[in-house]
Amino acid sequence: MGVFEYLGVILSVIMGLGVTHILAGFSKVIHQRKTVKPYWVQAFWALNVLVYIVTIWWGMFWWSGQQEWSYFQFILLITYAILLFLSASLIFPWDIPDDFDFEDHFYETRPWFFAIFAMAWCIDIPETMAKSDIGLRELPDAYLAFAISHIVLSVVAAIWSNKNYHKFFAIFWLVFTVGYLSITTLAEIAA
Repeated sequence: MGVFEYLGVILSVIMGLGVTHILAGFSKVIHQRKTVKPYWVQAFWALNVLVYIVTIWWGMFWWSGQQEWSYFQFILLITYAILLFLSASLIFPWDIPDDFDFEDHFYETRPWFFAIFAMAWCIDIPETMAKSDIGLRELPDAYLAFAISHIVLSVVAAIWSNKNYHKFFAIFWLVFTVGYLSITTLAEIAA
């Protein structure tokens, strides 16, 4: 087993727990649909986090070309995985009582969720630049503008509880991210 495979196991486990938590959350809502009060913005953000985790997990494969690893690189990647897991665990509570209101939950956890989400994007910048610096991938032209806009929009979401903003941002994040990825990263990973 190489170093990447060894490190990849713990990263996959942490991110896999995040994916599992989101999927279990959706399943619980379906099972308890007659007694809980779903909120589409929260559900959209759960989908967004799922897309984010799966995309980052897929993008971690670029690191397979790295032969020598530093402790900094390991800490960077493990921190990224932990922040993504925390995002997943905040968007759905661990226990969902029968009378649960997802709108209340979303706005109560919103500052924490979006602060952690912004921190994940802050980790994405040095992680992506490190891959570029050591020749594992090219840095897409619009990457910094893309990442910084996500950080700014997430910080605004953490601070501002305006429901119209959150409705906009939930949809915008998915469209903006999938659009960006489809013309840059996903096409390159698949090649």
